[in-house]
Amino acid sequence: MQTTQSVFMVRPSGFAANQETRHSNFFQKDAVNHEDHAVGALAAFNGYVDALTQAGIEVTVIEDTGGQETPDALFPNNWIALLADGSLYTFPMEANNRRRERREDIIAQLANDFKVERQIDLSAYELTGRFLEGTGSLILDHVHKLAYACLSSRSSPDVGREFEHHSGYRIIWFDAADRLERPIYHTNVMLSVGAQYAVVCLASIRDQAQKSVLIATLKRSGKTVIDVSFAQMEAFACNVLELRAKDGHPVYAMSTRAWASFTPQQQALIGGYARLALGPIDIIEDLGGGGARCMLAEIFLPKKLSLA
Repeated sequence: MQTTQSVFMVRPSGFAANQETRHSNFFQKDAVNHEDHAVGALAAFNGYVDALTQAGIEVTVIEDTGGQETPDALFPNNWIALLADGSLYTFPMEANNRRRERREDIIAQLANDFKVERQIDLSAYELTGRFLEGTGSLILDHVHKLAYACLSSRSSPDVGREFEHHSGYRIIWFDAADRLERPIYHTNVMLSVGAQYAVVCLASIRDQAQKSVLIATLKRSGKTVIDVSFAQMEAFACNVLELRAKDGHPVYAMSTRAWASFTPQQQALIGGYARLALGPIDIIEDLGGGGARCMLAEIFLPKKLSLA
């Protein structure tokens, strides 16, 4: 199944702009009008959790560990992926301070609540300077066992090949750049693939052959392509995630900024199809350079039956 009703999130204890990621994440902005970053991000986080819960999503909130200097801890989808076949993947991260986000206690908690059949740890690639940052790098089509990835310093084909070997997914690689022709650091800020729609900034793919392959693959797998502009991408219109409520209804999780950036026609398509879980998370988007989708680690693992 392409979507899940269960996610986990990490409540930030010391959110700030991560200086170790600025060289590759051009979505990060300078701190303007955000005087108390940690307090503002915490309020935005809690509001977003409430929006997801009210939309019918099962949210497990895990507390960040204070004093570890992990300003991006609220973006857990980069270091872990939990797939329906019982696999738990941990991934190699480019920034040194982001490697501290991988926590054995989180893995143990998930293994206590869900059925983990095997753990695949790819983090050793950090020793050779090769990275693959989870579902930031990889946009997964679970039904068709496909993954989409844009090349960047954080997304290595070498690590991708090992992921393909273990998972059985086939990765479609391409180059993507922002309006200033700088490589896009994570695929999930320029592409989202749901059960029915693919939201993508096609203008970011200059190579026509690569663009044609991407469009053809998406359409062949039954996706309706919603093409967005650079301005919409910069408003995190692609950093959205389709989930499934407990009652089975589709839910699109995104920021209020992302939703406002869609055209009325695009809003009619998405809003007519899915329930919306919206949160004003501007401070996180501005300083963290990641949006609503980045904050969600999907749980596709089967749940353990309660003995109670």
